Amino acid sequence: MTTVLLIIHSLLAVTLLGAITHQAVSVAWPRRDRSASFVASFRGVNGMTYTNAIVVLFLATAVLGSTIYPAYRLNVRTVLQRLHLFGPEGSFEIKEHFVAIGAGLLPAYWYFWKRHTAESAGKTRMAITVLLAVIVWVAFLVGHVLNNIRGLA
Repeated sequence: MTTVLLIIHSLLAVTLLGAITHQAVSVAWPRRDRSASFVASFRGVNGMTYTNAIVVLFLATAVLGSTIYPAYRLNVRTVLQRLHLFGPEGSFEIKEHFVAIGAGLLPAYWYFWKRHTAESAGKTRMAITVLLAVIVWVAFLVGHVLNNIRGLA
């Protein structure tokens, strides 16, 4: 059962990663020309359409991750400690804190994307979105690496 939940958690994480990356690129590096290149198309989206999906995906991924967490504590963390892999173990602890900070940013993130449409909020919107994207990327990479370490051990 834990494996199925981990696979669903991973699929949600990949979906969240794609959505937040797409939105962060669109807000931090907006489309300036009308060329039909792939990069210009990737940048030229309406980031506002991703907001609700990102909030729901972030919360669903975090809740599912917290459901799997006891199995991690018992099965993976003990292996990391036995193998003296304290770096990866500590990176997971940092990941937990980053995800908590990201969850705390969600109300401000939602407010600046949905309720605050003034141009003066553009830099704040960009900063919150890029910070949330960095948090999601760190969480994804740490989780992926730890999953691979456990699979190899």
